[in-house]
Amino acid sequence: MDTAIVSKIFAKFKKENPTPTTELNYKSNFELLIAVILSAQATDISVNLATKDLFKKAGTAKKMYSLGEEGLKFYIKSIGLFNSKASNAIKTCKILIDKHDGEVPKTREELEELPGVGRKTANVVLNTAYKIPTIAVDTHIYRVSNRIGLAKATTPLAVEQQLLEIIPSKYKLDAHHWLILHGRYTCTARKPRCYDCAVAKLCEFEDKQEA
Repeated sequence: MDTAIVSKIFAKFKKENPTPTTELNYKSNFELLIAVILSAQATDISVNLATKDLFKKAGTAKKMYSLGEEGLKFYIKSIGLFNSKASNAIKTCKILIDKHDGEVPKTREELEELPGVGRKTANVVLNTAYKIPTIAVDTHIYRVSNRIGLAKATTPLAVEQQLLEIIPSKYKLDAHHWLILHGRYTCTARKPRCYDCAVAKLCEFEDKQEA
């Protein structure tokens, strides 16, 4: 896709939503990290419901670690894969306490050493907590990027690399959020709302849907 068109697409995203952000509820970098770990294969709504009480009780690595796996499961049992997520979260808390004074590290390498944290989760934390212009490619961003024509790739990593190469620097920090929200509410998987899409005229998707 031509870089001028890419710039126009993100200019429209910015006009619609000047300050996009995650829909996960959190009050600290630690809470963000845990919320993102819990959000794997789960909706932000379900995570927010679970963490509402959890974070009141255990909003730091030390407090959450003191809950133990069983204690943590009590709060997150409504979320899919809660057993493995509880295990990962407690192990992550232990590492944060032992190696990082309870704080969330600022490098991808250190983040990816934490149980339950892969490249996507690390990118979310780097982008949202530390304002580093990374792009965490989830199913929404993967679909939207290929559908619009921003990327032509078959793996999340390749999509990430192509997006970082083509998106103008002034839009990179917020691009992650714009693309997720666009995929969540407009460019949906089964019935994309092309008739209500700000970038429909710039999009390369051939099977545009009418109202």
